[in-house]
Amino acid sequence: MSREDLLHAGSVLIHVTDYLALAVLLGGLLFVSALWPAGAQDRRTRMILVVSVLAGVVGAIATVLLSAQYAVAGSAVVDVLEAPFGRTAAAMALLWLLAAVVVVAVLQRGEQAVRSIPWRVGTAAIAVGLLRTTGLNGHSAETADAPLGMVADFLHLGGVSAWVGGLTVLSIGLLPRRKAAELADVVPKFSKFAMISVLAIVSSGVILGWQIIGSVGAVFETSYGRVLLIKLSVFALVLLAAMKSKNWVEKRLQVAVLESRRPAVRSFALSVGAETVLVVAVLVAASVLVTANPGH
Repeated sequence: MSREDLLHAGSVLIHVTDYLALAVLLGGLLFVSALWPAGAQDRRTRMILVVSVLAGVVGAIATVLLSAQYAVAGSAVVDVLEAPFGRTAAAMALLWLLAAVVVVAVLQRGEQAVRSIPWRVGTAAIAVGLLRTTGLNGHSAETADAPLGMVADFLHLGGVSAWVGGLTVLSIGLLPRRKAAELADVVPKFSKFAMISVLAIVSSGVILGWQIIGSVGAVFETSYGRVLLIKLSVFALVLLAAMKSKNWVEKRLQVAVLESRRPAVRSFALSVGAETVLVVAVLVAASVLVTANPGH
């Protein structure tokens, strides 16, 4: 494998890490603050937030270091930081450090923190910053209509984060507790929440895809378009799993909770788990797209 191939593989891996960390952290914090404040006391949920922050910091630093390897021979990290891409990566790293402060507040104060207005305002500001800096180094800046691409990219990343982070906390934090009252209260609300996220993802994704590719023929004639088709195919499978989960919530949740039927809840957990794994596959495809040339 050539040096260029290794650098490209490293770039894809870093982007996967960045996207996952961003989605899990922002979606997890949103899930805990808006849908399940008691989750701020849950050990597994806290671990999810801590790991996502650490992964985000490492990913931001790795982005700068890898960019130095891509640069002209003899370039140093300081040279990369002076370029627009490097400044964006540095800003992202600083935002991740601020995100760590937000998570530390959750560890120290638990539910009291996620219910407080100052914490929510600060978290929202950091979330906006992370979403925007992530989008700055993507292809949205290369679209025919840059302002529209920026807005669509922001909504796309925000929708993915809300969905992926929520699924992660739901499957790892909430469902293993098997508490009937929590399930009956949180799961229906997340189901509606996920539907809104999917609508944002689909609508913004259509805008971004058309802005970047520009024609139907390019979807089939370029490697970028073919990877996009793979991403869309996996996303279709995600939607099928999501529809199954939604159907369970509408028709079987109340019965399962009232009768404390663990097998029924277990089937929902498996569906959510499959949905989460497929979403990760979509993020991998998205990472390949970010490192690809839309014209090839």
